[in-house]
Amino acid sequence: MLKEAIYHRPKDNYAYACTNVELHIRIRTKKDDMKEVSLLNGDPYDWQDGKWNTNTVPMIKSGSDQLFDYWFVSIKPPFRRMRYGFILNDGNETACLTEKGFYGEPPLDDTGYYYAFPYLNNIDVFRAPSWVKDTVWYQIFPERFGNGDPSNDPECALPWGSAPPERDNFFGGDLQGVINNIDYLAKLGINGIYFTPIFKAYSNHKYDTIDYMEIDPQFGDKETMKKLVQVCHDHGIKVMLDAVFNHSGFYFPQFQDVLEKGAESPYKDWFHTNEFPLVMEPRPNYDTFAFEKSMPKLDTENPEVIEYLLEVGRYWVREFDIDGWRLDVANEVDHSFWRKFRTEVKAIKPDLYILGEIWHDSMPWLRGDQFDAVMNYPFTTNILNLFARGSITVKEFIENMTTVNHMYPKNVNEVAFNLIGSHDTPRILTECGGDEDKVKQIFTVLLSYIGTPCIYYGDEIGMSGPQDPGCRECMKWNEEDQNQEMFAHVQKMIQLRKEYPLLANEGELHFIPSDYHESCFAYTKSNGDTTIMVVVNMSDEEAVYPLPFNLKGRKITNIYTGEEYSAESDDLTAKIAANGFALFQF
Repeated sequence: MLKEAIYHRPKDNYAYACTNVELHIRIRTKKDDMKEVSLLNGDPYDWQDGKWNTNTVPMIKSGSDQLFDYWFVSIKPPFRRMRYGFILNDGNETACLTEKGFYGEPPLDDTGYYYAFPYLNNIDVFRAPSWVKDTVWYQIFPERFGNGDPSNDPECALPWGSAPPERDNFFGGDLQGVINNIDYLAKLGINGIYFTPIFKAYSNHKYDTIDYMEIDPQFGDKETMKKLVQVCHDHGIKVMLDAVFNHSGFYFPQFQDVLEKGAESPYKDWFHTNEFPLVMEPRPNYDTFAFEKSMPKLDTENPEVIEYLLEVGRYWVREFDIDGWRLDVANEVDHSFWRKFRTEVKAIKPDLYILGEIWHDSMPWLRGDQFDAVMNYPFTTNILNLFARGSITVKEFIENMTTVNHMYPKNVNEVAFNLIGSHDTPRILTECGGDEDKVKQIFTVLLSYIGTPCIYYGDEIGMSGPQDPGCRECMKWNEEDQNQEMFAHVQKMIQLRKEYPLLANEGELHFIPSDYHESCFAYTKSNGDTTIMVVVNMSDEEAVYPLPFNLKGRKITNIYTGEEYSAESDDLTAKIAANGFALFQF
């Protein structure tokens, strides 16, 4: 027994309240080291004849990655409190792990040995808005989606789609352009729009905010914004805005005042200024995003800045009834500010979705007091590495995704923002070298996985483009320029996700062990009564996939094609097309 590889902590993703009566407990052990793991548990105050009363519950192996096995159990302590330890059996040795270490036999004379979940307080349960689990997002870069009102075009605007996208060119996309194309979005089936910033700014991407309280004039006005939100809501579509609270833009009036007046400016403490006058070359002598001189970092510990930004958060929720905030560079802003932000905006709209842009392990932001979710870039990386780059094997993909699935609690994973591309990355078709079959496979996984999926505008019609600005081409509205087969596939997967809750966030997800098939990977989504299995063939040749269950006498349906099978034998196989997929329900 390799005891030094065993890990548990009584908090975060290893011990958490899933509901107001249910606890989830996990432990990590060396891969293939343990035969059995059980949870020894009891109420800390339940004693009889000087001995602590305990129960032992078997744990299931919920997944394996390159180094570790993960074990899981769900338990409902009768009095919402629990002391617990683990009974570990590697086939040769049995040991009891407690907070105080390992013992040959469980010490039952004192509960102080054991891990504690002191009390399951209802308010501590992580609860993201319930609607998010059933939402399919569509990311819109407003300057490039649709030009609905040429009268507000910038003077330098080019005819729609007449030139490649550049860092500093404009094509006149606006909010009216979204309103005019709402039927297209409804036809696709999405029910959430994530807008990159719409506030007044200098650039075409608008991440360099000038005025957080104003719509950029090239996008329209506040009345148009109210109309847009209403039209979206009338079509069952939620609206999420993007805000940059880590830094302002160069032309933010408060920063301009500091540039002009230096130490005499009343706003000098709004930024992380080191000395005066401010100098921009060779590097700025004030803190910025990266070393970008045009994006000065805001001091979110300054009371005036705090109140200003909190009112930004409140204003667009209060006055425009938006449904979510996506927060740019969220990990560079202090935790204290985000706690205040959550309290303020949720007071206005309790089911508002708060999404942080964080590219790494985000557990410190996902404890229920800051964000509802983060952008799931580890998911993105694994998808790209397998399908687009071919830099990992099917086995490594399964192991890596298992690691990602165990990074956070289940109720956090259910609302994780899963994406395969954005305004910051090459388009997915370009990443896949133009291979449409691979893109269809990727959309199949994206739209059948746990979490809330997001489609970058135009990917559903096969648009291509390299790293930004190349990925920010004008939306192609002429049908002859659209890949209608790709659109139909994405549309169908969205519809199936709505029709079959198991494809969204109902039930439990488990990967079939990676050694089961050399070219296919598969995962199941099951609620105990019904199971859906997604099988993806990574080979250029047709694969014969043995279904890893005893399904004799069961009806099996490929819910993508509608084909039905009746299992007459003990061993059932399915043919999966080259670079294809199948979705079986049984």
